[in-house]
Amino acid sequence: MEFSQLGFSDWATLMFSAFLQGMSKGGIPGLGILAVPFVAMVIPGKASTGLVLPMLVVGDMFALLIWRKSVSVPDLLRALPWALLGVLAGWRLLGKIPDAYMSQVIATTVLLILVIQVWRKFLSSSKENTEGRNSIGKHIFPAFMGSLGGITTMLANAAGPVIGVYLLSLRLDKARFLGTSAWFFFIVNWIKVPFMVEQNMITRESLSTNLVMVPALLCGVGMGVLIARRMKQRTFEIAVIVLASAACLKLFFS
Repeated sequence: MEFSQLGFSDWATLMFSAFLQGMSKGGIPGLGILAVPFVAMVIPGKASTGLVLPMLVVGDMFALLIWRKSVSVPDLLRALPWALLGVLAGWRLLGKIPDAYMSQVIATTVLLILVIQVWRKFLSSSKENTEGRNSIGKHIFPAFMGSLGGITTMLANAAGPVIGVYLLSLRLDKARFLGTSAWFFFIVNWIKVPFMVEQNMITRESLSTNLVMVPALLCGVGMGVLIARRMKQRTFEIAVIVLASAACLKLFFS
């Protein structure tokens, strides 16, 4: 679908997805994953991933304004090099995936991440959540999760729960969790930009569409801050998982 051919319902879906991305950056980690399949329902193929990325970059800037000083540098540096290798691997995979199958790839990737999210939030034990600090996990776990995060963020902008698993395993306090996450995605998302431009996933036309979506993103950031202070995270994430799963199933049959 050409951006110029978008109808009212298409624009409403894109605005809603931008709003969700803003809420995620405003302080509700993991909500952004719900926006990915919604965009893919409107903009099929690789262009959907390219449309989401600039919105994430803008959102990252706001996240850094709030949390930039609360960062665990050693933990960030353990995962970041592996994430960059994952981005390169994801870029190579993008060149081999036919555009007609990209919606299914995005849906599969998001569903995989949702499985990880469910395991991380509801099934993992406290003993498992300390893996990142033992002698083996200190090196292997950051390498695995960083690489997986790089691949999934390049394919579908869906690495939020992956990095959440890594950071939660380190038992960081809330501020350092959000600050380290903000720096991770600010760096990785900017690195992804030239790769997506090279793949023609980000174009002048898509950037024009992004400009229209920015106000919804900013409203989402403000709403995310308000909701994060009031709603129980467990209740909220159950709703996110259910809605994201439903959106992914829609992609499979679209």
